[in-house]
Amino acid sequence: MTVAVVLLATALVIVVALLAAASAGKLARMDGATYPAALSRAAVTFAAVITLAATVASVFTTLLT
Repeated sequence: MTVAVVLLATALVIVVALLAAASAGKLARMDGATYPAALSRAAVTFAAVITLAATVASVFTTLLT
């Protein structure tokens, strides 16, 4: 049961990160950025969401154990 919850939570975080990255790339293109600049902004957003999720998970793990 625990493994399933961890896998589902990981999948949810990845989907949210991909949606945030796609939105950031689209907004950058709408703002007039070039394709490489928009891709760079999308990559930074993806990395930020994944980093934030990892930080929150580590804090929760520390607090709950």
